Amino acid sequence: MAEMPIYLDHNATTPILPEVVDAMLPYLREHFGNPSSGHVYGRRAHDAVARARGQVAVLLGCNEEEVIFTSGGTEANNFAIRGVVEASDDRRHVVTTGIEHPATERPCEWLEQHGMRLTRIGVDVDGRARVEEARAAIDTATALVTVMHSNNETGVLQPIADCAVLAHAVGAILHTDAAQSAGKVALKVRELGVDLLSVAGHKLYAPKGVGALYVRRGTPMVPFVLGAGHERGLRSGTENVAAIVGLGMACEIAGSDMDAVAVRVAALRDDLWRRLESAVPGVMLNGHRTLRLPNTLNVRFPRVSGNTLLEGAPEIAASTGSACHAGGESASAVILAMGIAPEDAVGSIRLTLGRGTTAADIAVTANALVRSWRSASST
Repeated sequence: MAEMPIYLDHNATTPILPEVVDAMLPYLREHFGNPSSGHVYGRRAHDAVARARGQVAVLLGCNEEEVIFTSGGTEANNFAIRGVVEASDDRRHVVTTGIEHPATERPCEWLEQHGMRLTRIGVDVDGRARVEEARAAIDTATALVTVMHSNNETGVLQPIADCAVLAHAVGAILHTDAAQSAGKVALKVRELGVDLLSVAGHKLYAPKGVGALYVRRGTPMVPFVLGAGHERGLRSGTENVAAIVGLGMACEIAGSDMDAVAVRVAALRDDLWRRLESAVPGVMLNGHRTLRLPNTLNVRFPRVSGNTLLEGAPEIAASTGSACHAGGESASAVILAMGIAPEDAVGSIRLTLGRGTTAADIAVTANALVRSWRSASST
């Protein structure tokens, strides 16, 4: 088998940590009971879910009963958005941004198609939501404000605490999609002031198909999945015990060494940027220079498309964030929202580092991208 390329797409998904796999295995083998069963098999599974709930709660700085397990970040976002709006009798307005992940944007679109008023606030040249636009948009008719904690393409951190203050001033609920941020930067829900926060397991070295939604105590919600009343009656369905155990362990690990990992990964990210900046005239950084995730580097290369650039650098596995169609390649909507011209935005690529990224990986990546750019831009 040929050697695999260097993986720099950790914002798409992460490998499962060995410690997470080890924690899960007993619940795939001998501890197979239903957590709702009263016998010893069920109690073991129930206790494992409870322990994982506590591990997630510690990472988020919330109470254990405020953690609801879901099938992933997409379900958590849908649950948060539709659950709040359907619980609101008289408020018919939702505020979001123009750079949300489809897991937030599509539910908002659905609400708009079914009679809700929807306002999308813009972002500045650094990719941060404009707080003044939010201030003007949020009113007493607003049921929900939903703003992602960090952007999945640029890594730019959003002004969540400011938006929470604005929402609460008029009695609205604040939700944030924190799928990209969990495990990379501190997420203390009390400090952020959020009412709802979404987590996706596979973004922080847990398995795919599991996530969590923080629901502040007292937040009005309509259940998203109906059935036997699991998860405080808000999300029915027999719990995926092994995956939930994996999420809990991943959260515990993240909380134990987050600062050290962030410092190391950010240093590697910045080294990669310096190498590219010194070798590629006109290369530009997409997004805020400092207010972004420590692992994320979104760069814009001149006179080439991102896909062409990556095709010429088979040594690495990364992404562009843009869409490819039969008629050609279109630029990322996130980059365009920052005011970048389409012909320039199409040259963007997203490089997202992880726990396993090394200094040697960075050197190989920089050389490969520089070589590919020189070849593509000269033709």
